[in-house]
Amino acid sequence: MTTEHAQPGSAKYVLFDVDGTLIDAVANQRRVWETWAARHGLDPVMVHRVALRTRPLETFAEVAPERDPAACLAELHALEDEDVRTGVYDAFDGASELLSGLPSGRWALVTSNYEHRVRARFDRTGLPVPGLVVDAAAVTEGKPSPAPYLLAAERLGADPRDCLVVEDAPSGVASGLRAGMTVWAVNSPAPVGGAHRHFASLREAVPTVLAFAAGSPQDVTL
Repeated sequence: MTTEHAQPGSAKYVLFDVDGTLIDAVANQRRVWETWAARHGLDPVMVHRVALRTRPLETFAEVAPERDPAACLAELHALEDEDVRTGVYDAFDGASELLSGLPSGRWALVTSNYEHRVRARFDRTGLPVPGLVVDAAAVTEGKPSPAPYLLAAERLGADPRDCLVVEDAPSGVASGLRAGMTVWAVNSPAPVGGAHRHFASLREAVPTVLAFAAGSPQDVTL
């Protein structure tokens, strides 16, 4: 066991993943992928399983290598946009309290989704939207590359060492770690490998994240 502390002195920043971290979109993502798979005569369960661990173009290459990836992506985007308009979304317990309690200009969203969908989901759930959203279009390499989180830090004017990443998925945790940031995992019944700290729910993490943002030293048990 080792212990790390937030470095004192400078401002602290919090960078959030969205789907699975702040908004429960698991059922929506499954429905979109299974609809796409059914249209192409593929096993929906198998396709969704692959999509959970790969980005869309990688998913298409694995499950439908003979199909035009650009056409597949356009069709997937259309399904996702329709789901944003008609689907039901819920923010995780504690999300509104947490985001509303953070200092303006000191937090951002870092997502593998697209900004227009994120803003629509936040509007549907009543969550406050920060001034900065780093989405899939903002970087050429997505998670687990450190690029998305490093770009967020750069645009906030933050030192990566002063940033806390809040994630739910292994690829996002790896992205934050590779960016040299403190990484806490939430909404997982089991610890996500590599994360400095684990919370079974977002609600459980709220007071500790707010304390980090306020500059209070926080023990991080590995």
